[in-house]
Amino acid sequence: MKFNDQQAIYLQIVDYVCEQILLEQWAVKERIPSVRDLAATMAVNPNTVVRSYDFLQQRDIIYNKRGLGYFASADAITKVRTYRKERFLETELPDFFRTLYLLDITLEEIQERYQNFVAETYPTS
Repeated sequence: MKFNDQQAIYLQIVDYVCEQILLEQWAVKERIPSVRDLAATMAVNPNTVVRSYDFLQQRDIIYNKRGLGYFASADAITKVRTYRKERFLETELPDFFRTLYLLDITLEEIQERYQNFVAETYPTS
């Protein structure tokens, strides 16, 4: 994974885990990668993954079964959406609106591009 300098690495790992849950790559109530496995995959120190998993545990998105590993909670998708939506609305949306205003981009243009994006990226079967 390529990390950016604008956000702490552990939060970028949190975003990755959340995305895997939202995309149902990691099923709810199922085991997710161990700290060591995810650290190796992401090429980071295991302590960074521990910090990410602690963050997610505090929000009840994942839980630890001692001796078995970490699991996505039964309502992980709902909790991830709530967490990500709050963060997006508070931090990213104001910048997005400012850019729309400065570049004189209409909401209609955004809606059309959004619909095209969804159709191309997530086609229905």
